[in-house]
Amino acid sequence: PDLGRRFAERKRCADTECSMLMCRGKAMQDFKGPDCRFVNFKKGEAVYVYYKLIGESTELWAGSVGSDFGYFPKDLLEINHNYSNEELELPTEVSLNF
Repeated sequence: PDLGRRFAERKRCADTECSMLMCRGKAMQDFKGPDCRFVNFKKGEAVYVYYKLIGESTELWAGSVGSDFGYFPKDLLEINHNYSNEELELPTEVSLNF
């Protein structure tokens, strides 16, 4: 299916608004995203995860570093704290407002 700007049709969140933190991790290496939908970080920085894409783009999670929010490859994060064990499966929106 044509997802337009979306990377996946569904995501996993801790709540129905995807506003609660799911987990926190430490960046295992520097990352610079290909466009403004991605969040950049340096090795060792804390990354906070708000939702995880599921489906074809399962390698992307969404979260924040400081005041910046965006997508990043999940493989670059070492999880060191889970805030919620509950994961709700929800559809992704057509437009992404960061």
